Amino acid sequence: MSQTAAPIVDPAPEGVEGAPGHGSGSRSALALGAIGVVFGDIGTSPLYAFRETFLGSHSLAIDTLHIYGVVSLIFWSMTLIVSIQYVSILMRADNKGQGGTLALVALLTRHIGGSRYGWITVLLGVFATALFYGDSMITPAISVLSAVEGLTVVNSSLKPLVIPIALVLLIFLFLIQKRGTAAVGKLFAPIMIVYFLVIAVLGTIQIVQNPYILQALNPIWAVRFFATDGTIAFLALGSVVLAVTGSEALYSDMGHFGRGPMRLSWFGFVMPCLLLNYFGQGAMIAAMDPAETAAAMESPFFIMAPEFLRLPLVLLATAATFIASQAVISGAFSITHQAIQLGFIPRLSTEHTSASERGQIYIPFVNNALMVSVILLVLMFQSSSNLAAAYGIAVTGAMFIDTMLMGVLLLAVWKWKWWLALPVFVVFLFVDGAYFAANLPKVPDGGWFPLFIGAIAFTLLTTWAKGRNLMRERMSEVALPIEIFAKSAKNSATRVPGTAIFMASQTAGVPSALLHNIKHNKVLHERVIILTVLIDDSPYVAPDRRCELEDLGDGFYRAVLHYGFMEETDVPQGLKSMTRCGGAFDMMHTSFFLSRQTLLPSANPGMMLWRERIFAWMLRNAATAMDFFRLPTNRVVELGSQVEI
Repeated sequence: MSQTAAPIVDPAPEGVEGAPGHGSGSRSALALGAIGVVFGDIGTSPLYAFRETFLGSHSLAIDTLHIYGVVSLIFWSMTLIVSIQYVSILMRADNKGQGGTLALVALLTRHIGGSRYGWITVLLGVFATALFYGDSMITPAISVLSAVEGLTVVNSSLKPLVIPIALVLLIFLFLIQKRGTAAVGKLFAPIMIVYFLVIAVLGTIQIVQNPYILQALNPIWAVRFFATDGTIAFLALGSVVLAVTGSEALYSDMGHFGRGPMRLSWFGFVMPCLLLNYFGQGAMIAAMDPAETAAAMESPFFIMAPEFLRLPLVLLATAATFIASQAVISGAFSITHQAIQLGFIPRLSTEHTSASERGQIYIPFVNNALMVSVILLVLMFQSSSNLAAAYGIAVTGAMFIDTMLMGVLLLAVWKWKWWLALPVFVVFLFVDGAYFAANLPKVPDGGWFPLFIGAIAFTLLTTWAKGRNLMRERMSEVALPIEIFAKSAKNSATRVPGTAIFMASQTAGVPSALLHNIKHNKVLHERVIILTVLIDDSPYVAPDRRCELEDLGDGFYRAVLHYGFMEETDVPQGLKSMTRCGGAFDMMHTSFFLSRQTLLPSANPGMMLWRERIFAWMLRNAATAMDFFRLPTNRVVELGSQVEI
């Protein structure tokens, strides 16, 4: 009953802080809130990123050249990818205050949607979204596992308990999702601030003891690394990129806090703390006796702490990974909600967990699917080191797609001169492409998993979008013009008191539910409204532009309710703004008529038979329009119709 539409409202200028969806409060308060919600993913990377660069499948020698080279690569990767590409450039590409790949695609579609290559942009965005689901499965598993593995540093005999403890924590994490994050969220910022301060202090202590590590700020060390071990250095990029995981989350969560506060958090607090810790890990290992380095490299993050502080550090790191996992799970709910509204995923049952914050939602199907997937991942891979191979491919794949979309953004939306846009685009395409290519050899060792999940998600998303379009085309072909129907029906059916609202997916023609009603019941209500819900490619729609109304005469009206892709489609609430269609709506005297389509085999199917079967399965299992549009359960009548696609 809903579809996407051309933009119809600009509630706030693009890029303006305070666009709908941004949190309210002072810049510093929002910056503190962002630390607790947004930076958990990238903030917990020091637990495993530096270690995996040396102990991964490529196994680097632990000497001064490689330590300084790796630390230099981490520093410049964080600077180029996170600080410049995402925080400085892509955060300017907000869609009415909202960020993320789907929001960027919606923004680009407004400018090039009608061009020959507009569909390529949409497919790229959909595939990046598909990869995000793989990322959202791996992040909780690798983060919590890497923290719990710190117990083995405290006491090696605890190793058999790592998997059971991690599973208990992860299951608990998913079980509390239905209660919402409002109450727990108040604890996030203080815990993450303490965590970042602790890792910064630990790193600073090591840097003071071995200040020579600061030479790694010079990119010449990265160059020497590549000059000495070209192939090994290239493969090492596949682990170095783990230090910038969470970059996409910074962009996706921009709508909650605004880019100004998030930039303040990143440059003023988070980035310095992370770099101090990475440089500290490098300084500690570089200053060690060569005989001790191999054992220390097994867990340099925890070894940095004095022995009596390691257990508290494990507990703090576990809390931080719990928060990081919470953030990515909430992100999966948000991305799914956007995809539903934009027509890439069928309607799913969605619960709002906060009376004041409309962005806090819970989608049971997504939560349960993620929980099962995360449990299987932990049982399959057994350790965070094994999971690291699977992690990089999803992150670098999404980053590479974001870079290609950024190129379109620079030329088509921001109208940069080609001689200025091309060098910027080529630099980031080369950097992100190198990271993606460096992760491809990991495909047999676990990188296949996010690609497999991404392929499944991409197939489902594109099949649903294609199937919906085919259904609309078939229904439009046989649709009767409403003007003709209204004139012929007024004298051929008995009019009864009350209001009938017929939900229609199209803004033209007569909905099948109305045709079936008059055919079988031979009556029409005094007031008949054909209502269509349109989802805009903007995140929010201003209240004064919520509805459109056309009086067709003889008690017939055509109405349109507009919603942004971040909004809840609450039809009864939207009807309150309609006052020019025969008076206000009394829900006790209003009936909603819905049409439920059943697919029939077609002699000339519009898509391959296996995709048609998948679409039919998705259609059968979609949440009802009654739930999706928040219709009163005792005022809904469903009438079936059959469609060939």
